[in-house]
Amino acid sequence: MNKETYCLLENCMLCCMEDSAHDKEHIYRVLYNALEIAKTENNVNYDVLIAACLLHDIGRKEQFENPVLDHAIVGSEKAYQFLLAHGFEMSYAEQVKQCIKTHRYRKNNLPQSIEAKILFDADKLDVAGAIGIARTLLYKGSVSEPLYSVMPNGSVSTGENDIMPSFFQEYKYKLENLYSNFYTEKATTIAKERQQIAMEFYNSLYQEVNLSYQNGTNELNNLLESEDGLN
Repeated sequence: MNKETYCLLENCMLCCMEDSAHDKEHIYRVLYNALEIAKTENNVNYDVLIAACLLHDIGRKEQFENPVLDHAIVGSEKAYQFLLAHGFEMSYAEQVKQCIKTHRYRKNNLPQSIEAKILFDADKLDVAGAIGIARTLLYKGSVSEPLYSVMPNGSVSTGENDIMPSFFQEYKYKLENLYSNFYTEKATTIAKERQQIAMEFYNSLYQEVNLSYQNGTNELNNLLESEDGLN
């Protein structure tokens, strides 16, 4: 891929990125992750891989405006039409489309080509470790979702069985379980290196807030009971 083609694809991406948790820096990290993974794989088509990485989230705006839509499906079609409109061959546009279409984890729509598998892994690595925690917190704040839920007994929920969305619920539902769902050995290795950081952050945050609730509610109840006894 030459510089002119790269800039064309990059500019298309830059015009589409508005989500703070899925901004242009997320795209660059995914691209750089993908290039690192690709060094350990054979027969990678870098022209397809780079284009797919740059364009993989261009359907985010449509999904944000209408949550029924799947940004991977929308984005794959947008990328396909963009490439055709700019004179790229149909076979190339189709390969990029398939990579983007399958980059989101769905059991009925799994990546097939090595480029699609690398994109999938590179994207998931950006949800792992410290960066994954930071991005999740950023997103939760942007949609006004809380850090955690409080159970009827007054203790802080771990998030494990929560229905209502929160950071703890997202961690238990998604972040905690992503470390074995990679296609390439390189991505698996990188993810495992990041896993401990995410675990330590979640456990520390839970312990801090839960202890605060336990001590605080006990102290408050004691004060309220003593006041009632004086009246």
